[in-house]
Amino acid sequence: MQLKVVKFGGSSLADAEHFRQVAKIIKEDPARRFVVPSAPGKRSKDDTKVTDMLYRCYEMIKAKEDIEEYFELICKRYNEIIADLGINFNIDGELTYVKNAMLHSSGRDFAASRGEYLNGLILAKYLGFDFIDAENVILFKENGTFDDEKTNEILSEELKKHEHAVIPGFYGVMPNGTIKTFSRGGSDITGSIVARAAGADLYENWTDVSGFMMADPRIVENPCAIDTITYRELRELSYMGATVLHEDAIFPVRIAGIPINIKNTNAPEDRGTMIVPCAKDYDSKKVITGIAGKRGFTAITIEKDMMNSEVGFGRKVLEVFEDNEVSFEHLPSGIDTMCVIVQTSVIEEKQEKILNSLTRAVKPDTINVDNGLALLAVVGRGMVKAKGTAARIVSAVSAADVNIRMIDQGSSELNVIIGVDEKELESALKAIYAEFVK
Repeated sequence: MQLKVVKFGGSSLADAEHFRQVAKIIKEDPARRFVVPSAPGKRSKDDTKVTDMLYRCYEMIKAKEDIEEYFELICKRYNEIIADLGINFNIDGELTYVKNAMLHSSGRDFAASRGEYLNGLILAKYLGFDFIDAENVILFKENGTFDDEKTNEILSEELKKHEHAVIPGFYGVMPNGTIKTFSRGGSDITGSIVARAAGADLYENWTDVSGFMMADPRIVENPCAIDTITYRELRELSYMGATVLHEDAIFPVRIAGIPINIKNTNAPEDRGTMIVPCAKDYDSKKVITGIAGKRGFTAITIEKDMMNSEVGFGRKVLEVFEDNEVSFEHLPSGIDTMCVIVQTSVIEEKQEKILNSLTRAVKPDTINVDNGLALLAVVGRGMVKAKGTAARIVSAVSAADVNIRMIDQGSSELNVIIGVDEKELESALKAIYAEFVK
C-alpha cells in the first residue's frame, strides 16, 4: 500500500470546521498516515494568525507589558476549536506552561513554535493518531543550520514505531535543548523532512489554492494553473517570489525522489499541481511553465578594458563580496564588464566599503551602482526546445514600454531572467504572461 505524508497549512486548520474537513480528507485515504499541521491561520480577512499573536506576546514581554489579557485570546482560540469539535481534551495545562515559559525568557522561537505544537496536540486527539513532538526528532546543529542526516536517521526510526502520527511543523531543537524554528512557512519543510524519513510515495501539501499558478493572481487576473512542474522549475519560481511552497521544502524530497502534490483543502477533488523530479512533456502552446518576480535588488557593474584577459579578475571581485558576507544573486557579464546582482537590503550598510574594496582589488575603469531593480524569472523546461523564446520575452516587454536593464539566460536554458525598474515589474509580468498564454 502507498504511504503518504500530508501537510496542512494554517488556512486549512483555522477553525473547527476546517479541522473536520481535514479529518475527512485524511480518513478517506488509508495511505495518509503521517500528518504535519501548521498553527491556526486567519479565519477571515481581518483575523490574526496564531503565530503572529504569539510573536506579539513575545514582543510585549520584551517591552515589559502585561500579556495576560492578550494571551487569553490565544487560549480562547484553541478552546473554541476543541469545544466545536466536541472532543474531551483539556489543553489548559499546556497553555499555562507556554505562557509561563514565555514569561521566563524561553525565547522568540519557542513562542512562535507553540502554535504548531498546540494545534498538533488537538489534531492528534481528534484523529486518534499518536503525537510525535518535533523537538524530539527534528534536529539543528550548533550553528543553527538544519542537521538533515541525523534528523533523517532518528526520525526514520521513530516513524517505524507508529502506524499513524501527527508531527507539528515549523520547529525542531538545538543541541542545547532550546527550540529552533525554520523561517516563516517552515511547516512545508517539516512535511518534506517527514516524507523523506518515512520513505513516502507521495508528499501532499494541502493549502487554500488548487495548485501552483503560472503567475501571481494578485498581478495577473485568473492565471492558468500549472499541471506538472519539476523540482528545478519550482525552485526557480519559489526563489523569485512564488509563495505556494517554501523554497527550502524541495530539497529533502528531491534527495529521495518523492513527488509533491499541491492540493486544495476546500476543493479536494481538484488534481492540483504535481511537482516531480523530472518531466519530458510540456505544453507546446505555452512553452513556459511559470513567471515570477521580486523587487529589492541592486546591480553593481564593473567596467575595465581587457578584463577578460586578466587572470583571476572574477575571483578578486567575488572575494570582496565574500569578505563582506554578501552573496550574489546573478553574474551577467560581457567582455569588458562584470555585473554583480545582490539584494539591496543586504548591501545597504556595506555599499561604500564594498565599492572601495573593489577599487583597490581590481582597479576598474568605472563602477556603476543601480538600485531599485526588480528581477523577473521566466521558467520552463519547454524553453530549450522552443526557438525564439528570449526574443518573444524581449519583444513583449518592449511593447509594454518597459525598459530592460538586464537580461540573463541560465546555462541550462531552463530560465530567462530580466531586470527592470521596480515600478515596472507588474507591467512586465503581465506583458510576458499575455505573450505566452493566449
